[in-house]
Amino acid sequence: MDNQRYLYISDWIKHEVRRYKIGDKNGTLVTGGNGKGAGLNQLNFPTYIFVNQQQSVYVSDKENHRIMKWDTDAKEGIVVPGGQGYGDALTQLRYPKGLIVDTLSTIYVADSINDRVMRWPKGAKQGTIVVGGNGEGEGANQFNGVFCLSFDRHGNLYVTD
Repeated sequence: MDNQRYLYISDWIKHEVRRYKIGDKNGTLVTGGNGKGAGLNQLNFPTYIFVNQQQSVYVSDKENHRIMKWDTDAKEGIVVPGGQGYGDALTQLRYPKGLIVDTLSTIYVADSINDRVMRWPKGAKQGTIVVGGNGEGEGANQFNGVFCLSFDRHGNLYVTD
């Protein structure tokens, strides 16, 4: 839900994200809706969503291994992190899931198969590993798939795996 009380729902079957206001039955298409694909107006298995104060919508485009940003009323999205294919380089993601964008437009991504949390400052060409990235496992510095991210009011990062 955003700061104007709109609810956003990702539909991984239709490869789109819709916004609903209270009482709305059909919603408004905000991203995708052009079939499954890798174009800038398409998504391939959208999962997690983040909406900032300006109603820009960030989507984990899981099967395209990228995060897309869609500004209000945009016809195409912008690839923010990822989009460099499937892999574990600092420019790549493998099945991204949870994401958060802070007030400085820094993007934090749960890079699930790489078992790490990545951070991309606004405009960065590659990310940095915040935590994890040490292979799958049960050690204090390892994850077994990363799913969701959250910050508390003190700036502490919480991660589910």
